[in-house]
Amino acid sequence: MDFGLSDSQQSLKDNARKFFSTHCPMTEVRRLADTDSAHDTALWAKMAEQGYTGICFSEEHDGAGLGLVELALILEEAGRALVPGPFFSTVALAGALLDATASDAQKKKYLAPICRGQARSTVALYESESAWNPAESRIAAENGRITGEKLFVPDTAAASTILVVARNSVFVVEAGAPGMSITPMLSMDLTRKVYAVTFANTPAEKLARPENIARGLDCATAALAAEMTGGMQRTLESAVQYAKTRKQFGKIIGSFQSVQNLCADMLLETESSRSAAYYAAWALQENAPDAAAAVSIAKLYASDACRTVGNRGIQIHGGMGFTWENDLHLYYRRAKACETTLGDASWHRERLARMAVDTVAVPPAGV
Repeated sequence: MDFGLSDSQQSLKDNARKFFSTHCPMTEVRRLADTDSAHDTALWAKMAEQGYTGICFSEEHDGAGLGLVELALILEEAGRALVPGPFFSTVALAGALLDATASDAQKKKYLAPICRGQARSTVALYESESAWNPAESRIAAENGRITGEKLFVPDTAAASTILVVARNSVFVVEAGAPGMSITPMLSMDLTRKVYAVTFANTPAEKLARPENIARGLDCATAALAAEMTGGMQRTLESAVQYAKTRKQFGKIIGSFQSVQNLCADMLLETESSRSAAYYAAWALQENAPDAAAAVSIAKLYASDACRTVGNRGIQIHGGMGFTWENDLHLYYRRAKACETTLGDASWHRERLARMAVDTVAVPPAGV
C-alpha cells in the first residue's frame, strides 16, 4: 500500500472540502437539524451532480467506478462538515450492502437509482434486547413477507427503500409498504434522525447473495471510521484556533504547555484514526486477507479516539464548549452516536479476539 494519496485522490478530497464548505456551512447544518428529516433535496441533487452518491460503485450501475478509498475520502470531508441527512445511510451503508448482497438485476433496480441521486435508502439492523449483530436478528420472514421491529434506523423518513437485515438474509422494503410503520426516536445526533420501524406481514424482496452481509457491513464500517475522523479533524481545528485567540491570566492559553499537550493528544488520535480508516478501506478494496481485522481496528480506534478528541476539545474551550451557540456540541453529539454505530470498541475488540482464536485453531497445511 502507498501510504500517500495519489494526485487524483488528493484533488477529490480537496474538492469535496470546498463543496461541503460552500453548500453545507454550519448555518445550513443547524437549519436542517431543526427539520423533521434533516434532509434537503437541493443539497442531495448537488451531491449527485458531483458523483458522490455513486462514488465507489461500478459504471455499469451508473456509479463513478472509483473505490472504497475514494468513498472514505468523501465521507471524511462530509464528517468534517457535519453533513446532515441520509448521505452516510444511503451511500456508505445501504449502498455498500446492496453492492455486496444484491444480484445484478437487483443492483440495477435499487443501486443504480441511488448512484443517479434519484433514490435514498437505509439499513435496519438494531433490535430490542439484542446486539447489532445480524446473526441475532429476530425478524420473521415467510413467503416474501416480514414481521418484527427494528430500532434506531437512520434517515427512514427520507428513504425510498429500507434494507432489513434478518439473520442470514437481507430484504428490501419499499417506503410506504403495507404493514410498515415508522415512529421517530430520540437521537443524540441532531443531524441524523433515527426511527423505530415496525413490519406486520410486510411484503419484501430478498436479496440474492446474503452470504456477503459481513462484507457489506465492513465496507460501511470503514466508511464510518473515516467520517468519524473528519469530525475529529474539525474539532481539533476548532480547539487549536480557540487556543490561539483565548486569553487567560494575561496570556494566550495556547502558550501554556498543558493546553499544548491536549492539542497534541488530539492530533495524535486524529492522525492515527485517519491512518487506520484509510488502511481498512484500502484492504477491503484490494480484498486483502486482513481486511476484516483492519476494519475492526479502524472502528475500535475511531470509537475510542472520537471520545478523547471530543472531551479534549470541550476542555480547551472551557465553558464556551458547552453552549448551544458553539458548534462543538454538535460534533460531540455525532461522535457519541457514531461511537456505538456498527459495533462499539468493545464489540470490535471481541471480534478481533475471535479472529485470533480462529486463526490459531486452524493448523498450518501439512501439520
